[in-house]
Amino acid sequence: MTTTAAPPTATPADKPEPVGGTTAAPAAAPAKPPTPPRVKALQRFALSITVFNIVGHLFLGFEQSPITPILALLGSYATALLMEWVDSRAHDRVPEFVGGTRNLITFLLPAHIAGLACAMLLWGNESIWPYLFAVTAANASKYVIRLRENGRLRHMLNPSNAGIALTLVVFPWVGIAPPYHFTNNISDTLDWLLPLAVLGAGTMLNAGLTKKIPLIMAWVLGFAAQAFLRWLLLDHSLVGALLPMTGFAFILFTNYMITDPGTTPRSRRGQVIFGLTAAAVYSILVLAEVSFGLFFALVITCILRGLILLFSPARRESNRLAAEAAATAATAGTTATAGSAASAPAPVTEPAKTVAGPPK
Repeated sequence: MTTTAAPPTATPADKPEPVGGTTAAPAAAPAKPPTPPRVKALQRFALSITVFNIVGHLFLGFEQSPITPILALLGSYATALLMEWVDSRAHDRVPEFVGGTRNLITFLLPAHIAGLACAMLLWGNESIWPYLFAVTAANASKYVIRLRENGRLRHMLNPSNAGIALTLVVFPWVGIAPPYHFTNNISDTLDWLLPLAVLGAGTMLNAGLTKKIPLIMAWVLGFAAQAFLRWLLLDHSLVGALLPMTGFAFILFTNYMITDPGTTPRSRRGQVIFGLTAAAVYSILVLAEVSFGLFFALVITCILRGLILLFSPARRESNRLAAEAAATAATAGTTATAGSAASAPAPVTEPAKTVAGPPK
């Protein structure tokens, strides 16, 4: 038999005491600050790539060993925490991961994405070392190649892409995961539905949070344009030049790699230039017979953007203003401290108390 406990009856002692004839309303709980769009985008990216890796290893037929993403994640977490700790010590600041579990999780989101991306996109045969090298290089790139913008140091390279590209250079026997492994164990309708689902999820993510649709459109149209130009001017096969756009790897690269919010322009014009430049650099790499051109094209495009920012008069002016603002704030703080100290009442010196000691 099921019995239902009667709700406790409030006693007069439980009721709040009226104040001035009225009952005081309970104080409202402080509202939680809204989550920044960048953190929301990182959370969605991290969730998407985690689900895709799990489904890939369980059902789709990913070729890497199942232990690979786990070790890559652990290596990525460790190197990210170590480098942030070292950098915070060098610049006399508090590490970003300090301040509670929420800060720690938010700090590790980029490392999580880089770890799974390197584990999913690289093919290192039976060796784990290329994956560990890739995640280490990915996290190191955030601290080694930086520019100061508005008083803050910002990394210039897409971490995951930089780690993959450097690994391909250092380990010539390492390649990119074969395109078929993303849909290795499915066929028929699922063969079409899965890429469409990933494309739709990525498009909604970039339209709603990263706002990188102009960059994606410029990159896709630029890629198609360079294929037509190679066909018209150099007698390349048009089908062969356009074929990479039909692959799962191109969808992942377009929606989840080239749109990194931290290393791409914010303005619509800047995004269009960035996307077209990446497509043009890719074309040059193809003509130079460089393999894995997508990843190297993005690295080169990020470096070109960094050089433009480095010598940009607008950047120098913004840094000058930021430095002046920081100096003004420091001076104001010093003056306020000195004023407070001057206006504070002088400490009252109490007469020394005589404590009777033991008789000598």
